[in-house]
Amino acid sequence: MKSKNIISILLIVVTFTIYFSSCEKIAFEKEIENTPLENYNYLWNEVNEKYAFLEYKNINWDSIYEVYYPHISSDMTNDSLFRVLGNMLNELRDGHVNLFSSFNLSRYDITLLGPVNINTRIIKENYLGTDYYTTGSFVHNFIKNGDIGYIRYSSFANSLITDYELDYLLERYKNTQGLILDIRQNGGGYVDNVPKLISLFCNDERLLYETQIKNGPDTDNFTLLESVNSNKTDKNIYDKKIIVLTDRGSYSASSFFSVCTYAFDDVILVGDTTGGGLGLPNGGQLPNGWTYRFSITRTIAVNGQNYENGVPPDYTIILSDDAATTGVDNVIEFAVNLIKL
Repeated sequence: MKSKNIISILLIVVTFTIYFSSCEKIAFEKEIENTPLENYNYLWNEVNEKYAFLEYKNINWDSIYEVYYPHISSDMTNDSLFRVLGNMLNELRDGHVNLFSSFNLSRYDITLLGPVNINTRIIKENYLGTDYYTTGSFVHNFIKNGDIGYIRYSSFANSLITDYELDYLLERYKNTQGLILDIRQNGGGYVDNVPKLISLFCNDERLLYETQIKNGPDTDNFTLLESVNSNKTDKNIYDKKIIVLTDRGSYSASSFFSVCTYAFDDVILVGDTTGGGLGLPNGGQLPNGWTYRFSITRTIAVNGQNYENGVPPDYTIILSDDAATTGVDNVIEFAVNLIKL
């Protein structure tokens, strides 16, 4: 079993993407006509052979073909064809699956699968206060009389995390009893921010998860598992409890970060199951020039489980219905109590 870091795995997927895309362009010129049926068949077959989760999600892709085939006709408009192809792709129930044209984008909204487990107005008014700090993409402050540090990280895509930002957080909250890292409704972003954020509490080398790439037409055609490890450094870390808050809007890079926390005893997930998105996407092009992407890798957690449909928390806590009235975020309050145990 080989060992790689997160960035190495991403580069492998990018290489696959470039290779597949160039091969497809050559094939179009020689073989495939630009008709609605040919575009439909091509996209269906690409998913059938390369999508990583048909078996995991128990999707009968042959049946899906029969459902949408009657809607294909030779004289249909581009708009109608786009709707059919986009609806077919949405049967995969995957936020990493899209169809792109010059006039529209198909998408599957993972956030609608569960409640929005956060009220940002409550956090600003009753937790962060008016004197909060903004350090890079982190918004943070002391809560509970200075005993606990609260750090809101709303997107992995805002900017690349720097060592300076992490060092500042470490210094500011070094005397706290614990940290709350809030990634609720964080839809993901730069995958290289995942190991950077992990370095806040890890400076040794350990297994974070394993990954493999779909590399053939059969459901069990995958490359050998590659282990993805943290990096050993001489940097200081936060060595007390860290509670990570999640919900269904915590997607992609947020799910990667969440699944990595399973490797650490003092990092605890609280909230709702994440939105998933633990497969890295590959892109391609249809005969008519529209492009698409879908997941071609799968991730295996340190406990041997595949959490593509969402990383479950250690403690499931849903924001109270009366939170807006009381001004109390019961998810944060639960995290505070965990830290003070």
